[in-house]
Amino acid sequence: MQTLGYQVIDMLVEHFESVPNKPVTRKASRAELENRLNQPIPQSGTDPANILQQLQQDVFSNIAHPDHPRYFAFVPGPSNFVSVMADTLASGFNAFAGAWLVGSGPSEIELLTIDWLRQIFKLPDTAGGIFVSGGSIANLTALTTARQIKLNNKIENATVYFSEQTHSSILRALKILGFKPDQIRKLPTDDNFRLSLPHLQQAVIADRAAGKQPFCVVANAGTTNSGAIDPLSELADFCQQEELWLHVDGAYGAAAILSEQGRFLLKGLERVDSLTIDPHKWLFQPYEIGCVLVRDNSWLKETFACQAEYLKDVNRQEEEVNFYNYGIQLTRSFRSLKLWMSLKTFGVEAFREAISWGIGLAELTESLLQNLPDWEVITSAQIGVLTFRYAPAGRSCEYINAINQKIVDDTATEGFALVNTTILKERKVIRMCTINPRTTVEDIRETISRLNKLAKLIDKNYSQQK
Repeated sequence: MQTLGYQVIDMLVEHFESVPNKPVTRKASRAELENRLNQPIPQSGTDPANILQQLQQDVFSNIAHPDHPRYFAFVPGPSNFVSVMADTLASGFNAFAGAWLVGSGPSEIELLTIDWLRQIFKLPDTAGGIFVSGGSIANLTALTTARQIKLNNKIENATVYFSEQTHSSILRALKILGFKPDQIRKLPTDDNFRLSLPHLQQAVIADRAAGKQPFCVVANAGTTNSGAIDPLSELADFCQQEELWLHVDGAYGAAAILSEQGRFLLKGLERVDSLTIDPHKWLFQPYEIGCVLVRDNSWLKETFACQAEYLKDVNRQEEEVNFYNYGIQLTRSFRSLKLWMSLKTFGVEAFREAISWGIGLAELTESLLQNLPDWEVITSAQIGVLTFRYAPAGRSCEYINAINQKIVDDTATEGFALVNTTILKERKVIRMCTINPRTTVEDIRETISRLNKLAKLIDKNYSQQK
């Protein structure tokens, strides 16, 4: 066991030290991987050293590295070595974090870490929460709670509201919860891709006039597409006035509240009924760890608590918290350990500096693009995200869309950096997310330089083909 453990740690150390020098991504074909990995179920054992070698050659060499300093696509997962070790400990001890009777230590760590997050987001003392696998389950947990508390699970006439920029996990959660398409209002955004308050007000008025029961507004604290933050204070005022549940999907951007800019942009976040955050994004944790916080912790227990006969021994002491009563899972891993251990090791100030660094890198990227001919910034840098496109004068929209897709595809093939496209106002744009604290100024400058050279080469080749 010790020999295997040292070999695994050596692999991890080598990865952390060498990842900046590796291609950001490599994707093998299904046929290639089937040829290498598809074998009958083994009837006898294999030397673990040989298995590790196969993993290194055939599996870990065929992934994107979301912790790479030039991984700018989607939302990077920077991770950190302390949390990786914490995950190793949690798995090694096989710690159960579902019931106090068999996991009092892990349960107390989760309670403490949840309360640290409560304090960061300035939620009231009554607030609480639970760690889950990620933002999708956090959103599902929050909306399930809203359905119970606001509707007592009577959803037939209920309506829910969110912007067209909202993450797809919200729509998926509503489908799971039984809401039909005619109960879901996907509303327009303003020029900055924020939920339009006038459109929301009109929709609620119209639904009430039609005999519907508006019950929930979902707002965004940092959209995936552009980093847009909905007008949280105004939405909180409206929801309070109309007695609507306010859920904020802050899976990406809520952690920016640790920065000076984020505190200003996220004003009103402390007034939500429920909040989703993803520590495996901007709190630099390895996958998987999401979190849902609610304004009144008793709401979770009211929503999820069920008592089975074989669990009667577990619920003897009122002060003993059993997290299986607060969410979907009964069997729960010790997810909180990695966030607790990294906060203890580095301190919240290090997280604050890292978040501010990522915000600054996006602003640097914007300034570099503004000084290059033929490049157009579509959405300015906001909490670590910006969008832009190569748009030489006189080219058709179809041509510009095609050339920007080609830029992104060829950048991925080259392997130096990874960016992605998205669609904003029917325009294909390039998107960068700059939240990795190990990304350097030189990484940004060289990435933009390469994008520019590639764009001009592709444009020249396209023009010759025409």
